[in-house]
Amino acid sequence: MEAFLVSTGVVALAEIGDKTQLLALVLAAKYRKPAPIILGILVATLFNHALAGVAGSWISVTVGPVTMRWILGLSFIAMAAWALVPDKYDDDAKQDAAPRFGVFVTTLIAFFLLEMGDKTQIATVALAAKYSSLVAVVAGTTLGMMLANVPAVLLGEVAAKKLPMQVVHRIAAAIFLALGVTVLLGYGRLG
Repeated sequence: MEAFLVSTGVVALAEIGDKTQLLALVLAAKYRKPAPIILGILVATLFNHALAGVAGSWISVTVGPVTMRWILGLSFIAMAAWALVPDKYDDDAKQDAAPRFGVFVTTLIAFFLLEMGDKTQIATVALAAKYSSLVAVVAGTTLGMMLANVPAVLLGEVAAKKLPMQVVHRIAAAIFLALGVTVLLGYGRLG
């Protein structure tokens, strides 16, 4: 349960103001079809975070516990610093065209590709390496993504402009930092 709850909370906070959340806003404003956009986000996130979770699980069984503690601790601390840097979504000319494959497939592809190497994907790798429950981590990180992105799709830019982004980023950074320090001090479970 801890893996699920920590994964949900960390990713939900880290996703606020992230480039994929900005993409959700852009897609919602452009296509005004929330159902296929939300479904596309869900499928893309499940696939992307499942791959990231498998990578994290593989890393946890490949390296020794001392090395793993250092990798995880420093990764979470790096995520804390990264969480303080807000993302910006760069519009490109292709967004002005009608979606070639429909709103669902356009969302699925865009989210999957934009999430590659993103802080929430890297967090999923680290969380899967920390906790032994791959399913709980992937379910939690996916729920966290949905908690941050569904309101963005449904409420659009109004909600995004009202959230105190700097405070949200600082809270996410504090959680990542606490996780990193806890792991480095040996208080976090590595399995």
